[in-house]
Amino acid sequence: MDLSSLMNVFLSQQSQQGISTATGSSSSDVTSILASALPSLLAGANKQSQQTSTATSFAKALASHAQDDTSNLSSFYNNVDLNDGAKIIQHLLGNKTNATIKTVANQAGVTQSQAGNVLAAAAPLLLSLLGQQTTAQTKTAATQKAKTAQTTNLMSSLLSNVDVGSLIGTMLGSGSSSKKSSSKKSGVDLSDGLDIGDVVGIMGKLIK
Repeated sequence: MDLSSLMNVFLSQQSQQGISTATGSSSSDVTSILASALPSLLAGANKQSQQTSTATSFAKALASHAQDDTSNLSSFYNNVDLNDGAKIIQHLLGNKTNATIKTVANQAGVTQSQAGNVLAAAAPLLLSLLGQQTTAQTKTAATQKAKTAQTTNLMSSLLSNVDVGSLIGTMLGSGSSSKKSSSKKSGVDLSDGLDIGDVVGIMGKLIK
């Protein structure tokens, strides 16, 4: 599974319906919440893999979640642990957790409780898919140190500077937006908050 395929699974209709069922939020609200939060979640995952203090434990967490069965997302979300998901979000976002959830909630037009629950439901799948990707690329590494280094390199590639693509509209079924990405090919400007234009920028970096 390459990274664009990974995101197709994470943002798929089946995934969104599963989160909707698990949290009681509408599918449209789930879509809006994920669109707003995805850049921060990916950036948080990248930061976890880069920091010396968290890289090894993050690599182990990915390896553990890689064992989850994601072949049937309806079944996956029937068994999703929201408490575990909330802990994952806390690890990914750190001291920015509350501020990010508040921003996401405002942009999606939902309560902070709704936004937090949706992210908690989505987080285990994100780690499972990232874990499956990293496991495939680190299975030949002889030591945990080597596996951690390879995980770090893979996560770094998520946010590497490449020309921005425009697949996110198809993925979310909401049309593409290029108000920022068309004029900012290296890096994504999140200074004014997180929106669909920022997601376009992040997704453009994932598609190689």
